[in-house]
Amino acid sequence: MRIAVFPGSFDPYTIAHHDLIERALPLFDKIYVAIGINSSKVGMMDVETRKAAISKLYAGNEKIVVGFYQGLTVDFCREVGATVILRGVRNNTDLDYENIIAQNNLILAPEVETYFLVSRSGKAHISSTIVRDIWKNKGDIRGLVPEEVFGFILDDR
Repeated sequence: MRIAVFPGSFDPYTIAHHDLIERALPLFDKIYVAIGINSSKVGMMDVETRKAAISKLYAGNEKIVVGFYQGLTVDFCREVGATVILRGVRNNTDLDYENIIAQNNLILAPEVETYFLVSRSGKAHISSTIVRDIWKNKGDIRGLVPEEVFGFILDDR
């Protein structure tokens, strides 16, 4: 069974995240959308709300499991039997950063590979940080997050 982990804070989960998952689905039998818990960060959405929003988006898709993890991503991969970490890259800066993490992950867990998916044209400008900033400044983020997620953001405001 081919199992992948797509880790992130997903605060909030964007259409770029969703696009990456949709493109990766044919490659794997199961994908864990793994929400990293960092208790020192105060997010736009609490982690339970993030999980509920992403779970609603993928309701009925048995190939996707949404959950939490703390600590090293490779440890979570071992816990769930994943051999691949999925990462999206928007530009060279992302690639440089993600490559450093991937190289270190290979030292920690040689059995876990990192697959990079390049952002689809028209989505490379989207990041959770930008979405949070637009929302904080009362901007319209409906075109940047899936409709299911937007409903939770509205409820959380």
